[in-house]
Amino acid sequence: MTSEKKKILIIEDDQLLQDFYRVLFNKIGFETVITEDTEELFSHLNGNNVALIIMDVSLRNTYLETEKIDGAKLSRYIKENFVNLNVPILLVTAYSNSKEGNSLLIESKADDYVLKPIVSIDLFLQKVNRLIYER
Repeated sequence: MTSEKKKILIIEDDQLLQDFYRVLFNKIGFETVITEDTEELFSHLNGNNVALIIMDVSLRNTYLETEKIDGAKLSRYIKENFVNLNVPILLVTAYSNSKEGNSLLIESKADDYVLKPIVSIDLFLQKVNRLIYER
């Protein structure tokens, strides 16, 4: 019996961070799909086999139809328009304090957030595992 790898969908437009996520998650046995294109994102969501979405808040080149959209708005859109999916969203943000972070969670409907730069890989992976396995 083969066990299928859990898929993490990453919305990130910084090449260095894309490489970081790809290496990190592949090394620990997750499948990664990295995009900044909403059409590609939605096609993966419609496939319905995504275990977690990790999304940068400060997207520079991501559009929903013709509107430029940031990660918070995109997260909210996913939560409101893919309601049957029930995929957790982890935002990655440079917000500097917990009050701003909590406001971000309310605004975006995301499940959790991490601050960047990510200084503790262990704490980051704890959040990832909690969102994937403890739901």
